[in-house]
Amino acid sequence: MSGRPKIVVLGLLTRLPYAGVVWQTWHYLEGFRRLGYDVHYVDAHGSMPLSFFRDDGDDGWKRAADWLGATMRQLGFADRWSYAPEHAGGRRYGLPAGELAALYRDAALIVNLHGGTEPRSELSASGRLVYLETDPVQLQVELAGDLASTIEFLDAHQAYFTFAERAGLPGCRLHIDERFDFKTTRQPVVIDAWDTAGRQPTNPSFTTVANWKQTHRNVVYGGETYHWSKHREFAKVMELPGRTGGGLELALAKVGPADRERLTEHGWEVIDAADASNTPKRYHDYITNSCGEFTVAKDQNVRLATGWFSDRSATYLAAGRPVITQDTGFACALPEGEGLIAFTDLDSAAAAVESVRGDYRRHAAAAADIAQGYFDSDVVLGALLAEVGL
Repeated sequence: MSGRPKIVVLGLLTRLPYAGVVWQTWHYLEGFRRLGYDVHYVDAHGSMPLSFFRDDGDDGWKRAADWLGATMRQLGFADRWSYAPEHAGGRRYGLPAGELAALYRDAALIVNLHGGTEPRSELSASGRLVYLETDPVQLQVELAGDLASTIEFLDAHQAYFTFAERAGLPGCRLHIDERFDFKTTRQPVVIDAWDTAGRQPTNPSFTTVANWKQTHRNVVYGGETYHWSKHREFAKVMELPGRTGGGLELALAKVGPADRERLTEHGWEVIDAADASNTPKRYHDYITNSCGEFTVAKDQNVRLATGWFSDRSATYLAAGRPVITQDTGFACALPEGEGLIAFTDLDSAAAAVESVRGDYRRHAAAAADIAQGYFDSDVVLGALLAEVGL
């Protein structure tokens, strides 16, 4: 253990072992480390690592631990991780139990990334446990309904952060609960990991990586249903390739044959998400080789005008790749119009594509400038640390 102050990042990697989540988590780990902290990753969410179970009787916990250990080595945190699966008979991987307990006790900060880890007593007892929400809406709906379990969960934390950049601002319909003082934050990005140094993209298409259809995370608020699945939002711009001459590629998971055929009939290029992102390197290369990103947001964030902005889109910007994305109200916090363009309908989406193609160098330079000024890990995490008094 070094003499530097320690930060623990609680994550969901064995539950969500996807390249985008690996990158999102690494930006926190490496970002805090570059600010001078001794940073540790802890996987203690308690969920079954279902992706690592292949058949009945399979030791998925061991396979998950092996994957996590290899991933942490690749990310530069070979001796800075712990995995304690809840249903694996008391087995622990990475840091020994005694060292982990000391780490919790001594840490200057414990970050509950995604709010995905139950705040057990050894975490909350530190008095330095921070809730960091990357996907708003469901929690705010639960607070609006005074859900006791959600209130108890949040009470165990000492500070609260959300990606909902417009929370509390005029026009944002997200419930604000005065019992919990949420501060806004956004995805930090270690810029030099994505810097293309002016390299021209090898893929002339606008791309994105997404799940197509997910119908299980809808919420009801104020008598209205707010949807999670992105397929509903893509349907609003289905005609876009015909309006722009094509050059729009979707790397999709959870898309069936009928939907894939419909997309291709309308001129979208469709590939499997695994082909673009089955490893962190391939995900990185897919983004940096693209000419830019065209994507949509979730209906929940669009209609409630939360100001949410994607961690994946932030990495496109860091690579100097312009981003065209559905408007959630993020212009309250981010510069919009050059390098980053928000659209609201088919006409504005087509106009955005034409604008970027018409002066690509200008938009690419603006994208890199936005990343440097607004997403750089020193900027984002420095502000978060200042909010908690570090």
